[in-house]
Amino acid sequence: MSIERPSPSFLPTPYGSPQNPWRRPDGSVISCTEKLKVMQENMEELRQYALDALEDAVLMGCDEAQVKEAFQATIAALDSGYAPAEGPEPSG
Repeated sequence: MSIERPSPSFLPTPYGSPQNPWRRPDGSVISCTEKLKVMQENMEELRQYALDALEDAVLMGCDEAQVKEAFQATIAALDSGYAPAEGPEPSG
């Protein structure tokens, strides 16, 4: 069971917000409502999975900073295997 914590005020502007929108490799803004909804849901799920794993690790006696470092290394090593999307965004 995880405990919901408020987001610290020092966190950067969240991705997907008007101030920090999702962008394509060419820098253009993703504006499709459905794509933005999927990205928001995916980010929320990823955050919750990571929080659950972090809490488990700390409860098992692991160093929180080391676990976060391992998470960052794992994310940095990910490769989608897809080429970047090209062309204009279909409306949606």
